[in-house]
Amino acid sequence: MSTPARKRLMKDFKRLQQDPPAGISGAPQDNNIMLWNAVIFGPDDTPWDGGTFKLTIQFTEDYPNKPPTVRFVSRMFHPNIYADGSICLDILQNQWSPIYDVAAILTSIQSLLCDPNPNSPANSEAARMFSENKREYNRRRRARHADGNILASARTSVENFPEI
Repeated sequence: MSTPARKRLMKDFKRLQQDPPAGISGAPQDNNIMLWNAVIFGPDDTPWDGGTFKLTIQFTEDYPNKPPTVRFVSRMFHPNIYADGSICLDILQNQWSPIYDVAAILTSIQSLLCDPNPNSPANSEAARMFSENKREYNRRRRARHADGNILASARTSVENFPEI
């Protein structure tokens, strides 16, 4: 069934495949355009360099008028990431706008990795450590994200989906 949300997600997916931003990848899961797997690669020359971070993105029929639910599957130690993988990021909450697409969401999360907001912590221990002892914070973060698997389903091509 073709709905505005599904049409928009197909458009987002095609754009992500044709012009992917550096260091991110995403694709619908198991021919379900409403549930995506995504990967963010740690940006070069940052403390996150070399990391591969897996996420899931759950959309509702209200997309793009309402933000998706985005969670890290990879274990994360970060001031703005909750223990369940949920992300404290303004564009996924009160600053959401329908102009954001999947590429913008993933790029914003990638930026958040390198530039956390310790004043709005989801993980108070990580926020305190980030502010007071960056060396220990980086050691703990590296130990947590030692996950080098690349999400194979992020390579799914748009041809696997019926015309929407």
